[in-house]
Amino acid sequence: MKSVCTFLLSALMLNAANAQQVPTKPAPATTGALNEQSLGETLKSIGLKPQKTDKRYDFAFKTSVRGEEWKFSMSAVLSRNGESVWVMAWLDEIPKKSSQVPQLALLRLLAANDRMGNGKFFAYIPANRRFVLQRVVKNKGLSSQAMTTVLQDLAVSVADEYPNWSVAKWAPQSNQPVTQDTVPNPTLGNRTQTSQKASKFGGRTIQ
Repeated sequence: MKSVCTFLLSALMLNAANAQQVPTKPAPATTGALNEQSLGETLKSIGLKPQKTDKRYDFAFKTSVRGEEWKFSMSAVLSRNGESVWVMAWLDEIPKKSSQVPQLALLRLLAANDRMGNGKFFAYIPANRRFVLQRVVKNKGLSSQAMTTVLQDLAVSVADEYPNWSVAKWAPQSNQPVTQDTVPNPTLGNRTQTSQKASKFGGRTIQ
């Protein structure tokens, strides 16, 4: 079981890695293309409060999905060649032991990658052991309205796929002692926000 889960995690990581391996070249001279500075300004123009980490912008995105209020931890960054913008929603942290990662849960995430389309896919970030749902969009004509549409689309997919990425739904947690690091998934109940621990952003919180 351990070897199977390790293989599936590797598959998710490889999926993301292959998608990001693009040649480095100057940003395209395309009308309406964002650069690093204008990406942050566009996020601010729609009422967000992005915090810059290196070349990445981290921010909270609040919206209603089918009558339920959600609050998402998201990031946006330009691709290396500047031709696309990567937007990601940070999800749950996986258990430290691979034996606690069900094979079926990972298979469902891989199946969702094939089903969602539209540049969206699940990936695993080993640096902080978290799942993310990413979307890659062409860096052209990304006005404030267009960026809002992209974020809303990603938010809807996160909500729709909640049963698949929610670690809390993998197995009962009643026997696990409650500590600061094992707080129940805040998306349960009224689902007012997704998992939002400070470790995702290098110890910082976002507003």
